[in-house]
Amino acid sequence: MKENLLHFIWKLKLFPTSKIKTTSGELLEIKSSGLLNYNSGPDFLNAQIRIQDQLWAGNVEIHLKSSDWYIHRHEKDESYDSVILHVVWEHDVTIFRKSNKTIPTLELKNYISKELLENYQKLFSTPKKWINCEQEINRIDSFILEHWYERLYFERLEQKSVQVQDIFIKTNNNWEATLFSLLAKSFGLNVNGEAFLDLALSVDFTTVRKVSNNLNQFEALLFGQAGLLFDNIESNYFFNLKEEFKYLQTKFKLEPISKNQIQFFRLRPNNFPTIRISQLSQLYHTHQNLFSKVIENEKLEEFYELFSVSASTFWETHYTFSKESKKSIKKITKPFIDLVLINTVIPIKFWYLKSLGKNDFSSLLQLIQQMKPEKNSIISNFNMLKVKSDNAFKTQALLQLKNEYCSKQRCLECSIGKELLKN
Repeated sequence: MKENLLHFIWKLKLFPTSKIKTTSGELLEIKSSGLLNYNSGPDFLNAQIRIQDQLWAGNVEIHLKSSDWYIHRHEKDESYDSVILHVVWEHDVTIFRKSNKTIPTLELKNYISKELLENYQKLFSTPKKWINCEQEINRIDSFILEHWYERLYFERLEQKSVQVQDIFIKTNNNWEATLFSLLAKSFGLNVNGEAFLDLALSVDFTTVRKVSNNLNQFEALLFGQAGLLFDNIESNYFFNLKEEFKYLQTKFKLEPISKNQIQFFRLRPNNFPTIRISQLSQLYHTHQNLFSKVIENEKLEEFYELFSVSASTFWETHYTFSKESKKSIKKITKPFIDLVLINTVIPIKFWYLKSLGKNDFSSLLQLIQQMKPEKNSIISNFNMLKVKSDNAFKTQALLQLKNEYCSKQRCLECSIGKELLKN
């Protein structure tokens, strides 16, 4: 028995609530369980109960044993003076207020069904499983799952929007600069994401606006700030970028990030930072006021068209500055655009709408539901459990489910876990 199970049982009243009594034999009626308290103090706030004919309003504390009250030294904490009911699994000692009056106690041990305890044991049983409910998840009602997926997805969006807020503040509340910084992070992918973000933040966005009209200058700016122009390479393209950057560095007093931040190791050539920097340069050279276009667009095809740019001509025959390769157009692919939409565009649109006080996010749902499901080990494992994903909305929800609930054993906070315990 764990205390979080008692919280769960009390919150959802998963026991017969008629004709229950306190440990002193008084009739107890639960009008409201109260609100779970995530801060210090009693476990549930603003509960309402009736004991005999007296209505009480106040807080509820939950323990495995009554004696835990004294072990936790609640008798010395004024925040527990408002406790109107002590809910325990086992009553082993009488608890008194400072006034020496007894605190009413409800002992749950004799009220909880055997089936609920068996379901709990089954859910958290050994041996270790990939997720606790892997044998039962595919029999959960589809209506419950779909509702839970939506909550998971928006929970994930809220988490992603934290960085949007942070960058928005760092860029002096400039939405265009925020978009540029977070797009740079997306173009860097997992390996170079933070380095690309540092690169974007190392340049004042007013400089980006001034330089982006000239593609050669803009590439020089980004490659130079990335620390990729300090070698001596026999290439006219490289030499021109290097000279251009020297001029820009003096004019705008630029300080490049460390060259060692940018990595090529374990990346496919199409994801080399050289290719992604050139594509990012081309994107901002092609589209002025990109933020307004991102906000206006709602359909997936509109975004595919918006982001449909290629690296500059030199990169058609190169992946690095020094080595020539077979010719190929380095165009941004639809799968890559999907990643940019999931990780940057939709979170920015979400936070922008919230900042305007708007709560209708149906257009964001429609957008991500148009996108193909992601492919990774977590989604593959869910597929093996017959939990299928037909779009990116569901894969994002499943990633949130696995990372924030299953892996953290938060089954009692999960709609799936709750349903399995109740049934």
